[in-house]
Amino acid sequence: MSELLLIDDDQELCELLGSWLTQEGFTVRACHDGESARQALADQAPAAVVLDVMLPDGSGLELLKQLRSEHAELPVLMLSARGEPLDRILGLELGADDYLAKPCDPRELTARLRAVLRRSHPAAPSTQLEIGDLVFSPIRGVVSIDQREMSLTLSESRILEALLRQPGEPLDKQALAQIGLGRKLTLYDRSLDMHVSNLRKKIGPHADGRPRIVALRSRGYYYCL
Repeated sequence: MSELLLIDDDQELCELLGSWLTQEGFTVRACHDGESARQALADQAPAAVVLDVMLPDGSGLELLKQLRSEHAELPVLMLSARGEPLDRILGLELGADDYLAKPCDPRELTARLRAVLRRSHPAAPSTQLEIGDLVFSPIRGVVSIDQREMSLTLSESRILEALLRQPGEPLDKQALAQIGLGRKLTLYDRSLDMHVSNLRKKIGPHADGRPRIVALRSRGYYYCL
């Protein structure tokens, strides 16, 4: 049974979502501010976090930034009552694995959570991948370039692994989204592009300046040898 940490100042919503998710087989802890959430995370790391953008003692985005520095591979799904594109972009840029606008359908929330949890517990461990000066450990979620290590989020790890397993060959956006996000892209959905952008910033270009990850307009991405 997977334990979730639900961080939202709307106590009524937490009770409703907690009840639904419990019926779906999860165990749920709820926190209603950033301070109690930090304490809960220090006491015991959950399987995944559902985090609201707006908290009474600070921004959920700031808490997300701290989460990513301390728990790089912990799956995080962001919620926002506003559902503004800027919030969504900022959340994804800071490393959220997925994003839903409130009010959300509990069934969609459950499906999204199960998708990120499946990706965080692959059926079989993957071997280390080496291409040129890049060494990637899917199990650790760590990429090393010239002995400089960088931790990747869950989505970034899945995307990079998929690209490295067929270097030089384009991978369709929908196929890559299914691997990296556990779902198909919807119309105007730039979630995959944001994760790839974050990944590019972390691993940088080749030593000769060529990009490691190349975008093909309206098609997808590939890892450049």
